[in-house]
Parts: sequence; structure tokens; C-alpha cells
Amino acid sequence: MRLASKGFKHALAFWCLVTGLMGFVNAQPNDSSPCTRPLYLTFDTGHMGVADDIARVLKQQQVKATFFAANEPTKVGEGSLGEHWAPWWRERAAEGHALASHTLDHVYWQRDLPAGATETASFQMRPSAGVQAGKSTVWTAQQYCKQIQAASQRLTQITGQATLPLYRAPGGKTSKALLQAAEQCGYRHVGWAPAGFLGDELPSDRYPNTQLLNQALRHIRSGDILMAHLGIWSRQDPWAPAVLEPLLVGLKARGFCFKTLRDHPDYQGWIQAQSAGVNAIGASPVR
Repeated sequence: MRLASKGFKHALAFWCLVTGLMGFVNAQPNDSSPCTRPLYLTFDTGHMGVADDIARVLKQQQVKATFFAANEPTKVGEGSLGEHWAPWWRERAAEGHALASHTLDHVYWQRDLPAGATETASFQMRPSAGVQAGKSTVWTAQQYCKQIQAASQRLTQITGQATLPLYRAPGGKTSKALLQAAEQCGYRHVGWAPAGFLGDELPSDRYPNTQLLNQALRHIRSGDILMAHLGIWSRQDPWAPAVLEPLLVGLKARGFCFKTLRDHPDYQGWIQAQSAGVNAIGASPVR
């Protein structure tokens, strides 16, 4: 009975919070208002089981996000960048969301390795997708760049639109040498704010949706980059769309607005510079 009571209290508290936030909908700033307190919502790929729900909520709330894509295993289809999900990515691009790389095989950095005879950087990496999934292997900087580029190129192939010259390393795990290698091939890394870690990959028995929603609404500040996923295998009580919709409504009610990373002051100059370099050789500009 104690467990049932605890669960009921969590559910009741969450329902009260959601219905209370929905009361603020009419007070949200309209789309023509200047965005003076921006937030930058981002999503990394995952099993894609909640991808349609997330897309629906973003459309209803008229929020644009930035998606970092890798070809990860999915509940349906052959991978998050496979043909099954290609229409989904085309729809997000058409809606004005921004797209960027998450490395094709969702490759985790583990450690830097001493430079060899050629004095070039090398790294111990572990992909979680692709033919080397789960195996720790040694990669050169050039191999790592190809992984970043491969996801970006696949997105462009699917959508017909250029991606941002940005990427996110899986788990946010990087080193100074790894970041330098990525920048040398035209990609700048994007992390997230401490308060922007939305917690969807945490176990739901210890971090229920109510707690994650309350925490985000309390601590998120203007300018923060927020991060969630398009599906996490280990979370039993999915974060999206249960938390996503009241979170967006609640943040809007507090005067926040949403932009993609195209407009982030830390990346605008980089994007423009890379776009100018691409245009100089006659390719399509970054969008």
C-alpha cells in the first residue's frame, strides 16, 4: 500500500502541475514578440520511439529545436538515419528545425593516446552503433572527422538541406585534442548548460517525471542550451512527451522563447565563417 500511495502521490502531483501550467497558455508571448530571453532546445537521437510525439509537441507549441543525429539502433526501422526515418527528418527540416551531426556510429571518446611517429593525434574510441559497436578501437583525427562528416552528409542527402557546421559528441565526452581535430575539419562542438540537462536518460524510479519537470522549471536560465533525446532504452517511464509539453508551456509562461543554434551568439560567427568558406568553393550555404 505504501508503494501504491507513493505512486499515486507522484501521479497526482504531476497532474496538478501539468494542468496548472496549461492555464498559462493564453499568457504566453505571441510569435511576433521579440525574443529577449532565448533558450536553445536540442535533441540527440535515440531509439526514436518518442520521435513522433516530440515532433507533434514542438509543432503545437511552435518551438524550433536543433537535432543532433547519429545512426543509432531504433525500435522501428534499421537505424535513426535509415530509410524508415528519412521522411521524419525531411519533415523536421521543412518545418525550420536545425540539423547537425552526432557522429554516424554514435562514437564515444574514451581517452587521448600518445602521438606516434607521425606526431598526429589519435584517440581510443568506442562506437555504440555500426559494425564496431561496443568495441574500443584506435582512431586518428582524420577517422574521427569522417565520422562527424558522415552523419552530416547523410542528413543532407535525406533532406536536401545543409546541416550546421556543429556537432555533439555522444555523452558530451571530449578532450582538448579531440575538439581541435573536429574544428580542423570544420565542426565546432556543442554541449549543454548544467540546468539544461533535462534528465530523460536517468532511471525513472529514482527520477520521476514530476521531479525532472520541477527541477527544469526552477533552474533553467536565459541563454541555456537544453538537451534531451528521441528515446532512451533504459527509462521505463518515458520523459517525452509527458514532461516536454508542460515544460515548454511553463518556460513560455516565464517569459522564455526558443531559438535554434543558428542564432546562438557563441556559434553564429563560426557558422557564418564556415558558410563563407563553403560558398567560396561553390557549394550550398549553411542553413
